[in-house]
Amino acid sequence: MTGAVLEGRDLARFYTVKRGSFKPEATVKALNGVSFSLQSGRTLAVVGESGCGKSTLARLVTMIENPTAGELLIDGKPAKLGDRSLRGAVQIVFQNPYGSLNPRQKVGSILEEPLKINTDDDAATRRRKAEEMMARVGLRPEHYDRYPHMFSGRRYLFSTSRSPRSICRSRRRC
Repeated sequence: MTGAVLEGRDLARFYTVKRGSFKPEATVKALNGVSFSLQSGRTLAVVGESGCGKSTLARLVTMIENPTAGELLIDGKPAKLGDRSLRGAVQIVFQNPYGSLNPRQKVGSILEEPLKINTDDDAATRRRKAEEMMARVGLRPEHYDRYPHMFSGRRYLFSTSRSPRSICRSRRRC
């Protein structure tokens, strides 16, 4: 599993829970022994029953929590909680884009927001990159000044196109 942009090796996340005043603590194994490799340009879908660890895996991948065991690599570097150098490398793209899109914000502004946070680009450069992102997902330049509600079923494109990999393709070229 080499050359992966995201790699998990035997990831585990256990939680200690109290069971009452007179009972010993218990260990909940929310995630145990998960391994995966994600190559550039590919998609990884995590599917499973309720309570199987999907959200826990998402918290590990986004570095909200550290794994109890195992290793998470982003671009070949070990990912740890609080590592600011990798902070912009991972973003969750929600299945329901309506919850992550501000209806009062225009598409161009929505797409530029991650660039404002993760780069030192000036306004003209951010706009150019936003228009490039739009072109990559099949949107035209005139869509830059429209609101999300004007796109009906194609709103998911904004969430996908503003992910760090779409914006920068590489943190070194961001």
